[in-house]
Amino acid sequence: MDVNDAKLIDGRKLAQRLLAQAAEKVTAIREASGVIPSLATVLVGDDPASVMYTRMKRRRCKDVGIVPRRVELPAGTTTEQCIAAITDLGDDELVHGILVQHPVPRPIDKRAAFEAIPPAKDVDGVTSSSLGRMILGMPTFASCTPLGIMTLLDAYDVDLDAAEAVVIGRSPILGRPMASMLINRHATVTLCHSRTRGLSGIVRRADVLIAALGRPQFIKGDWIKPGAVVIDAGYNENSVGDVEFEAAMERASLITPVPGGVGPMTIATLMDQTADAAAQQLGVTLAADG
Repeated sequence: MDVNDAKLIDGRKLAQRLLAQAAEKVTAIREASGVIPSLATVLVGDDPASVMYTRMKRRRCKDVGIVPRRVELPAGTTTEQCIAAITDLGDDELVHGILVQHPVPRPIDKRAAFEAIPPAKDVDGVTSSSLGRMILGMPTFASCTPLGIMTLLDAYDVDLDAAEAVVIGRSPILGRPMASMLINRHATVTLCHSRTRGLSGIVRRADVLIAALGRPQFIKGDWIKPGAVVIDAGYNENSVGDVEFEAAMERASLITPVPGGVGPMTIATLMDQTADAAAQQLGVTLAADG
């Protein structure tokens, strides 16, 4: 094995384990209740990236035995029309999880659309109820990408207790919940964004860096503290992350590639949480994970 290969965090391999776990849960639910878990994906408009992501999620549903429900609304859909479609899914006992693909195009009020999802079916962790419970460390369905990142960090035995962590990006579905999860694990967290002054200096202090800004190679390799763990949650045109990968690899102790790092874990986490949601709604007790 090349020395650099040993530094790579293999998101694909871990995602396969999580998908297998989800498939076992689906089988247990079906055998106990006679019901097959179902996930509804709501797509508004025809943004090519969003179309691709929802297709990937439906494919993974089929891989683990979850029934995918496809709901596509045209561009120009109003907030009221979007909420009505989500409410119908929330009332449908055969739907156990609801995912509203983001970004949600204008003129829809994204937050209003998210809040229409019943918390019991909020398998992407986007409602204020889910986010609030997650911040407080209470049981809930968490935002899938941050939870997937936490699973990666645990799998690679990254010690977060008292670690200095820097999160770049303040999205309510990634950066903010990510910071809260790290705080709940006793890391000291600095949450940065595109307007943060002296960003390079802040990054140089990070034992753990989570990059989720959405700007290709914005974070330079020589900003990375030697021995730091680098999680690149960015995915930009031409399959490039937010971190200058080759240069960062020379300094990091562990680093996620793009693609093959965070992305697979996001979808695998969604499948696992959908199975958990179905079990809760159907009153099925699942064996403890792991």
